[in-house]
Amino acid sequence: MNILEYENYHEEKTHVELKFPYNTYLCSIPLDFSGVPLHWHDEMEIIYVKKGSGQVTVDFSEYHVSAPCIVLILPGQLHSIEQYKDDSMEYENIIFSLSMLMPGNIDYAKDDFITPLILGKLTVPTLFTPVYPYYEDVIAPIDACDEICKTMPQGYQLYIKSKLYEFFYILDNRCRNLSRPIKSRKTLDKMKLVLKHVENNYAEKISVSDIAQIAGFSESHFMRYFKETMGTSFINYLKDYRLTMAARLLQSSDSSVLNIAAEVGFDNLSYFNRAFKEKFGVTPLKYRKLT
Repeated sequence: MNILEYENYHEEKTHVELKFPYNTYLCSIPLDFSGVPLHWHDEMEIIYVKKGSGQVTVDFSEYHVSAPCIVLILPGQLHSIEQYKDDSMEYENIIFSLSMLMPGNIDYAKDDFITPLILGKLTVPTLFTPVYPYYEDVIAPIDACDEICKTMPQGYQLYIKSKLYEFFYILDNRCRNLSRPIKSRKTLDKMKLVLKHVENNYAEKISVSDIAQIAGFSESHFMRYFKETMGTSFINYLKDYRLTMAARLLQSSDSSVLNIAAEVGFDNLSYFNRAFKEKFGVTPLKYRKLT
């Protein structure tokens, strides 16, 4: 299951046409799913927290977020969404492609701000809360997009694009270069290769030797690098990722526990059941009944 499909699975319909690359989804943790594993994609994402609190990680920096606030995820940034303690969180997931704002020819807005932002040559804050001096200015264009998506009148796509340009104007004019420098680009790029391979192949057998080769490291160097970067071993990360995907399938499908275990990469049902209970506190069957 692709991460974007995982994030957006519960929404019955998108708020806008799929051919228009701006989509919003309403999500709830832990009601809809237990969390969204660390991943990355080429689209831009805005996590608009509406109620409750949770934890969002962006390029290995952790943020405890509470409503109301927005978290800005730039294309290519590693990010995850998790439950914070026993709290619940309701949020709007806004995902769109920056290509809709970037003409093919020479354009000052693209060359001076959007492209440098994507390439990490300039920075803007990741988290915007009401105490941030320009919070109302930042949030207003996003609220306006939400409002017009309720009715989608003729030409709403033009309106959304205009509000996104307004949003980026605020970031460029008032917020650029105000946040901390991002972590080593080389470290992030290496980890992105590893995590994307896990995302695309977690159902298959993945050995430390194979994943170390993808990262360009020896096995011992890779194991040390992964533990230092992620705070856990690769084996434990892979197991946790597979269990998270299994929980998602238990909620969204009628497949047997045996089939789901196999689908997410476990070839031993007893081990799967033990690992699942260790992570979620209940057996897979009970988890399905409770969700």
